[in-house]
Amino acid sequence: MTDPKPPSLLDALIPLVVLVPLLALSVTLFGADSSAGPNQLVLLAGAAAAALVAGKNGYKWQDIERAIVGGIGTAMRAILILLAVGALIGTWMMSGTVPAMIYYGLKLLNPQTFYAVTALVCAIASLSIGSSWTVAGTLGVALVGVSMGLGLSPAITAGAIVSGAYFGDKMSPLSDTTNLAAAVADVDLFDHIRHMIWTTGPSFLIALALFWFAGAGADVASDGLQLSATMSALQGSFDITVLALLPLVVVFLMAVRKFPPLPTILFGALLGGLTAVWLQPDVVLAFADAPELGRGLAMTRGVWLALADGYVSATGTPAVDELLSRGGMSSMLTTVWLIL
Repeated sequence: MTDPKPPSLLDALIPLVVLVPLLALSVTLFGADSSAGPNQLVLLAGAAAAALVAGKNGYKWQDIERAIVGGIGTAMRAILILLAVGALIGTWMMSGTVPAMIYYGLKLLNPQTFYAVTALVCAIASLSIGSSWTVAGTLGVALVGVSMGLGLSPAITAGAIVSGAYFGDKMSPLSDTTNLAAAVADVDLFDHIRHMIWTTGPSFLIALALFWFAGAGADVASDGLQLSATMSALQGSFDITVLALLPLVVVFLMAVRKFPPLPTILFGALLGGLTAVWLQPDVVLAFADAPELGRGLAMTRGVWLALADGYVSATGTPAVDELLSRGGMSSMLTTVWLIL
């Protein structure tokens, strides 16, 4: 019996020839919803094409199946971390950890340093939720409006928003792409983030310096700057206190001490739930929406829901609600589906 042949260049290109046009068609037909199912079917078609090429080259189905299982096994660490990240985001939203980070970040805003602080605030927000697009589409839109009201450049503001949002996303252990990149490269998540600092860190610092100088020489139409609606919504719905940052500090210290990512993030998620019960009991009870259960069971239900399905904000300010309504293990299932 002959040994399987190594793939030729043409063989290697066949799955790509199948994959790329189908991905383009998927995005054309379904737009932003393409990642919620259609793209997964495209990836399956690409995998089928690769399996046919492998069969042509002499590989048995058992060999192909073993490779498939091995690939899924390699991705399993990333899948578990993503599920834990989803749980953490849900409880950190409800505990006031993320709202406090955003609130204190917004307090840093000043007209003369608007561009630089905008980048910094967006970086903090993106770092805390692990999503650059969400920050740019919510907080970023508000900041562009503020810049226009002050007579500042919306183009420079947009650049600051994108710079900060993408930097925070890449540095965030909550980001699905950061977790996926670490898993594919088979490296520790926090090692991956630490090594990215050497390239993304200097570039972000250079950008901050440029934004600082651009803002220092700009003419502004007002001496005061406050995103009052956003900050009022945060203060009105959460008990904004430095104590709410406890889960963040603990997770950071565990990361510095090089605890494994999965138990670190899971512990952070559970600590976020306990912090929510401690500091935001009214928020937890309102989210649980089960007065018939009694206070203790209702709080348990609220934390459980945040871990599983994420937190749904009800501040009454649409932009803030969109920013804070997220998390839960279920929110990661689309990404998990893509990985599988």
